[in-house]
Amino acid sequence: MIERTLNAQVARVWKALTDADEMRAWYFDLKKFKPEVGFEGTKYHHLCKITEVIPQKKIAYTWRYAGEEGDSLVTFELFADGGKTRLKLTHEGLETFPKLPAYAKTNFEKGWTEIIGSSLKQFVEKAQKETL
Repeated sequence: MIERTLNAQVARVWKALTDADEMRAWYFDLKKFKPEVGFEGTKYHHLCKITEVIPQKKIAYTWRYAGEEGDSLVTFELFADGGKTRLKLTHEGLETFPKLPAYAKTNFEKGWTEIIGSSLKQFVEKAQKETL
């Protein structure tokens, strides 16, 4: 689990998490994305299927790899904190992936820490400043 407080309002962070154009700027170069239960997407080696959407509060999706065993669940939860947003990311089920160095829990922790703590944070905070 990774938690970060972002200096941006919940609506701003939600848009960054669910708008394909915005996701391309800080996350993955997705061709399309719809924040709807059942939407299935593929990027690189990752396969995902959205399992839960509560607008501006929570989005969850399965995360697995083509041709590999294992199935995990990534959940983003948003909590308003004044004009800021507390984001909680949970990635469960990593132990179901192959026992190979590429799937080590520390790799996911480092990756999510960079994605959430740097890429997303910089993206939404810059966008928040531009709208003020």
